[in-house]
Amino acid sequence: MKRIAALAVSASTLALLVAAPAFAQTSEDTASVGDIVVTAQRRSESIRDVPFAVTAMNTETLAAVNAGGADVLALAGRVPSLNVESSNGRYAPRFYIRGFGNVDFDFTASQPVSVVMDEVVLESVYLKGFPLFDVKQMEVLRGPQGTLFGRNTPAGVVKVDTTKPGDVLEGFGQLSVGNYGSYRAESGVTLPLSDTLSLRVSGLLNHRDDWVNNAYDASFANPDGKELGNFEDRAARAHLAWTPTERLSVLGTLQVRDYAGTGTLNRANALTKGSNKLNDNYDRDTVYYDGGRNNFQKQNTLSQSLQVAYDFGNMTLTGVVGAYQGQSKGNGDIDGGVSFTAPAGAGYATPFRVESGTDHSDLAQHTYELRLASNGDNRLNWQVGAFYFQDRFNLVSNTYDGVGGLYPVKQTDIIQKSDSWSVFGQANYKLTEALKVTGGVRYTEDNRNYRGNITVDVKNPANVLLPTSTVAVGDEQVSWDISALYEVNSDWNVFARVANGYRGPSIQGRSLPVLTTADSETVMSYEAGFKARLWDGRARLNGTAYFYEVDDMQFTAIGGNDNTNRLLNANQGVGKGIEIDGDVYLGAGFTFAGGFAWNDTEIKDNGLSVPLCTGGCTVTDPLVNIGGTNRASINGNPFPMAPEYSANFVLSYVKSIGNDQELFAATDWVMQKNTNIFLYESKEFMLGTQFEGGLRAGWRHLGRDVEVAGYVRNITDEDNIIGAIDFNNLTVFVNDPRMYGIEVSKRF
Repeated sequence: MKRIAALAVSASTLALLVAAPAFAQTSEDTASVGDIVVTAQRRSESIRDVPFAVTAMNTETLAAVNAGGADVLALAGRVPSLNVESSNGRYAPRFYIRGFGNVDFDFTASQPVSVVMDEVVLESVYLKGFPLFDVKQMEVLRGPQGTLFGRNTPAGVVKVDTTKPGDVLEGFGQLSVGNYGSYRAESGVTLPLSDTLSLRVSGLLNHRDDWVNNAYDASFANPDGKELGNFEDRAARAHLAWTPTERLSVLGTLQVRDYAGTGTLNRANALTKGSNKLNDNYDRDTVYYDGGRNNFQKQNTLSQSLQVAYDFGNMTLTGVVGAYQGQSKGNGDIDGGVSFTAPAGAGYATPFRVESGTDHSDLAQHTYELRLASNGDNRLNWQVGAFYFQDRFNLVSNTYDGVGGLYPVKQTDIIQKSDSWSVFGQANYKLTEALKVTGGVRYTEDNRNYRGNITVDVKNPANVLLPTSTVAVGDEQVSWDISALYEVNSDWNVFARVANGYRGPSIQGRSLPVLTTADSETVMSYEAGFKARLWDGRARLNGTAYFYEVDDMQFTAIGGNDNTNRLLNANQGVGKGIEIDGDVYLGAGFTFAGGFAWNDTEIKDNGLSVPLCTGGCTVTDPLVNIGGTNRASINGNPFPMAPEYSANFVLSYVKSIGNDQELFAATDWVMQKNTNIFLYESKEFMLGTQFEGGLRAGWRHLGRDVEVAGYVRNITDEDNIIGAIDFNNLTVFVNDPRMYGIEVSKRF
């Protein structure tokens, strides 16, 4: 694996581009916005012709965000209404669009936002953290996408397209070196092998040293003091394209990932009752752990896919087959502090130990899709298809006890199997040269089976094996959408869309032997907006207003005073909001790109209540007593991890210095405000305004395609809370520290 990644990284020399909007720049005084081509509707078209909200991020923007070794969590807020977070470190992110997501940290949990990479769906959160490298474009499709992308897309889709082989020799390489012993090397090269055969090889090596000290004086602590915070992520990809005739094209893909690093670092007692601000117990560079085995994580994934397309002239038949295999293990000090031996009153003392580990997880996923679509831009365009999905997930996890978490006291072994099939069709018709209507429908059948058992007191030879728990769920649903797009003039398009989508039934076994299930949720979404070119083509502006209702909305109640993880259905969830994004050339070498979103979400269920937090939190919801235990009524609360406000912008500057050389600088900032971490509301876990910024500046030679730059991420070293643990004490985890370094890049 190391050899494959090293060969891919060294396949070319060094490269990286500055973050900037898509401008066709002709001089420092004149520029126009370039047209953006997307495949949001499974065919190439201008983004202005797509009748719903979609935002595209190009190679340059993604490269700037990734500087300093960032992972996909850095995408949070970079697109209007997009949030990404995780309590599982760098390999199991959770995506949210328009406030709609799932906070469940289990690998078996379903999500309402689908991630699709090179036409293959990444169903499990286990796969959604695959690192972004050699990416041509990422598209965020907002609103239900069930017609073309299937179940579990009621919130939207994040669509990633990597760079494919071409017919000329070209490539790039990039190397960055920064603080905390970090370095990131990325490369890609296209090698034409013959008139009909071409190969694209790319790779990534991303590394950071340990930088966090475990200050708890225990015999298992490392003597150098820096024991936590490291990671090393190696990944490689090979695309082999074969075009034996003008009509037939074949693309085979193989990609691998080998990741090891520190998981999420929970920080005990970092909040004070009545406040959502970090207190003096918090120290970014220090933790006090009496367990967790240095919060290690390891993951390996391997995937293969084959795409075959045959052009019949007026239509094209496309088949896509994909497979993913993965294994992982890890451990964590969940309480984030020390129990048993902590001195009285110590800021890192916790009331009881919580250490959780995954000794083994094993995932296998297979997908098959067949599509037949009309060619060209006709008055009537159409596509039909069929899809089949199957996966199997096996996980063995342990809960530890004893001083230092020396032995497991409970072992959980689960197997979850899922399969789904569907047929779909979509068509658009030009009623006039200016007015186009689009409609689509999809029929889906879902099945999921879950089996789990628990061994109690693993240390004792006479351990107890509890009876096996099993459950099966299934459903069949019809998803559909209808939209209209009207070209007011050559610069203004307006659109409206009504869409129906759903997420299949779910199973949660974290609280074995009790299994909880949730029925399918269905969403009705309404949106309208505009897509415009302004100022004689020097600016682009998009705006959308939306409203959606989710019936039987699936939520996960995590933690609380009973420390469980249970699924539940709310009668209804409602969301509404406004999204604006665009870019503009300001003149004199300055360009500006940005976005804003207001997302208002609300849970509607008068009888729904959840367990409360413990450890001195201040719940602001009405309390109801059930069986002698107080619970929080969550009717009227916002969805968890759904920022009410978010905004981002990039301001960039380019200055020609002659001889095909120029200086450049770009600063980018992102803000989120009013984010409720849990289903209940409390003073401590309702986050206020949080922001983070970056800067990148340097020199490039246009004729030689060489660039040298310096970068700073989290330039003001903000300590932003990104999640919390609520069943033990006021424990949180935070964002990455300030990262800075230099980059050298080359394209050829």
